[in-house]
Amino acid sequence: MTALRHSFIAGIGHYVPSRVVTNAELEPLMNTSDAWIQERTGIQERRWFEEGKDTTANMAANAARKALNMAGLAPNDVQLIVFATLSPDYFFPGSGVLLQRELGITNNCPALDVRNQCSGFVYGLSVADQFVRTGMYDTVLVVGSEIHSSGLDKSPEGRGVSVIFGDGAGAVILRPSTIEGQGILSTHLHSQGEYAEELIVKEPGSNRDNRVQNILDNKADLYPYMNGQNVFKHAVVRFPQVIKEALDQNGMQPADIDMLIPHQANLRITQYVQHKMGLSDDKVFSNIQRYGNTTAASVPLALSEAVQEGKIKRGDLVCLAAFGSGFTWASALIKW
Repeated sequence: MTALRHSFIAGIGHYVPSRVVTNAELEPLMNTSDAWIQERTGIQERRWFEEGKDTTANMAANAARKALNMAGLAPNDVQLIVFATLSPDYFFPGSGVLLQRELGITNNCPALDVRNQCSGFVYGLSVADQFVRTGMYDTVLVVGSEIHSSGLDKSPEGRGVSVIFGDGAGAVILRPSTIEGQGILSTHLHSQGEYAEELIVKEPGSNRDNRVQNILDNKADLYPYMNGQNVFKHAVVRFPQVIKEALDQNGMQPADIDMLIPHQANLRITQYVQHKMGLSDDKVFSNIQRYGNTTAASVPLALSEAVQEGKIKRGDLVCLAAFGSGFTWASALIKW
């Protein structure tokens, strides 16, 4: 009997801008304090891009080159790009084709852009996994990259949201395997659109008769809005649910997890989920303290750092989980 084909992560990498922005730097801008930010989010600092140096696409390219190098591959080996971001370089085209150009890929491979915000990378990983499983592609590059800092309200009115977000990128290379029990075991995707406006950037929207004038008249809608209480309330339910769903499908228990990589939304959410799942500190990876919430980049960035630091080894059971705007939530269970 022929072994079923599935995908595994052959390479991984990440990139963050060099500019470090501490909570102390935000205090005079937003009439806030380091203690207030840490108490509510766990964040101590974040990275902000440098204009003229960093773009959403070239940050992704920096992360992708590291992933390709680990996998022992060249850019032209990539057969499909899946690019997750809520902060593309342009309104259109998407950043996937810009990444293709940045990497110097000349094989005309397709580039697919994913707009699922905080769940974007896990959604993208699931899409890529299906392409590899069916045999359509052998080498898929999946990235999450974000520049939030240029679109934040850096005034006291915006502090509840703006202290949370940072910039960065992460990337993985998926390749096929027929080794039983290796690689991506399953992925699980969900959404609940009735809460779409609870975490939203409303403008620029296309359903306005004169969208440019509408933006000029409603500049506040260019900034993120978040109903923090409601997002927290749903996140602490959906995270454990989608992790359990992945474990149940594979006949496993929380105790089988060697490393949980949650979307770095809020340290309080991560700690709640950790307690709910009964996981020890060494089985949950958090880097929100250093980078803030980098949305679609947060899961691959954290996964890359965990691998780099030797906290994930071959044979480990790794669970990725995310929740965010939409609402959307997702998980992936991986045998490393």
